[in-house]
Amino acid sequence: MDRENGLDSTINEFMQPVGTPLPHWHGAKEPARIALHGAYVRLEPVDVDRHARELYEAYREAPDASAWTYLFVGPFDTFDAYRDYLQAAAASDDPMHFSVIDLASGRAVGTLALMRIDSKNGVIEVGHVIYSPRLQRTRLATEAIYLLARYVFDELGYRRFEWKCDALNAPSRTAALRNGFRFEGIFRQAVIYKGRSRDTAWYSMIDIEWPALRRCYERWLEPQNFDADGVQTERLSELIQASRCAS
Repeated sequence: MDRENGLDSTINEFMQPVGTPLPHWHGAKEPARIALHGAYVRLEPVDVDRHARELYEAYREAPDASAWTYLFVGPFDTFDAYRDYLQAAAASDDPMHFSVIDLASGRAVGTLALMRIDSKNGVIEVGHVIYSPRLQRTRLATEAIYLLARYVFDELGYRRFEWKCDALNAPSRTAALRNGFRFEGIFRQAVIYKGRSRDTAWYSMIDIEWPALRRCYERWLEPQNFDADGVQTERLSELIQASRCAS
């Protein structure tokens, strides 16, 4: 380990620092179109016929279109326009889109995706996070990220799970940190979308961090962490910070 720079390294025969050898690495698995089951939500591949109307109606409950400002798509003024978008999303392998199903109502309340899938190097990203008011700032939203992270690390064997967003998107940046992703920096003028320039903020969690993060998620998601009104007792961000301080 390069202690000064916090980088994993070893020394080669020329006395140069090089990355840690991975002799047993043979790549991660490709994600599949399967359902991921939690206590509060189920993630399942986007199905236009089953999910389009429910999602459109859930998004329409927002008081304005501000939730779409930092997304590459939307807002959608008509159901037909949204359905066309969802049809294309459902057919895509990368990004691979999932609907978030609220188990209490049985209805789709948002979508998110696994994307930039690089199984050879074990890198994958969560993106296209489009949450309706029914999902925002709820334990359901947190469990959706947990289910993807658990799938990515525990079942598919990825080494790195990324979160990227517009550097001006304060709610997304806060959510990344709260969910245990670490800030890595700003890529300046990285993207042009909706006719404007975007600096991109990069976040990640890696495989060696995941076991501790998984324990924090699972403790936070326990029913006893919420009172009768659904208010949390322990904050996920505080559990994660305490875990890091203890390691």
